[in-house]
Amino acid sequence: MTTSGTRLLTLWRRCRRLPAGMDLFSRLLARRVPYSGSIKPRVLALEPGHARVALKDSRRVRNHLGSVHAIALANLAELASGLAMMTALPAGVRGIVVRLTIDYVKKARGPLIATGYAVIPPIGEAAIEQEFVSEITDMDDDVVAHATVRWRLAPAPYGRAE
Repeated sequence: MTTSGTRLLTLWRRCRRLPAGMDLFSRLLARRVPYSGSIKPRVLALEPGHARVALKDSRRVRNHLGSVHAIALANLAELASGLAMMTALPAGVRGIVVRLTIDYVKKARGPLIATGYAVIPPIGEAAIEQEFVSEITDMDDDVVAHATVRWRLAPAPYGRAE
C-alpha cells in the first residue's frame, strides 16, 4: 500500500532533481495545504522522519514590531513537524495535531529554517499520542523558537486516505 508520505517523498525526489525543483515542490505543497502555504515556505530537505523548511522574512509574515509574527513561526514549526512525521508513518496510519506548544526564544528576523524530526513508535489498533520537536533557527544559527507538536497517530479507517 502506498502512503501519503511515500507519495510525498516520491514527488520530492522527482522535483529536487529539476532546475528550481525545490521551488516547484514547495509551490505544489502550498496548493495542497493552503494554510501552511500562506507563509510561502520552501522545503529544503525531506526524508523519512526529517524535514527542513525555510521561511523568507517578508512583509506578509511580519508583525507590527518588525519581526516574524508568532503565528507564522507556529505555522512553520507545525509544517516541519508534519512533513517529518508524515514521511515516517507506516502504511495504514494517519496523524492529526492535537496540541502545539511553542517557546519564542528571541525576535525572529531575516531568513529562518525550521527543522522537524519524528521517530514513529509502534502503532497498534488503538490511537496513541506522540510528541515531535521542531526548532526554528535564524541565519546566525541561533534558536528563535522551539515547538513541541503532539500528534494523535491511529490506524486509518479501511478504504480512507491517510
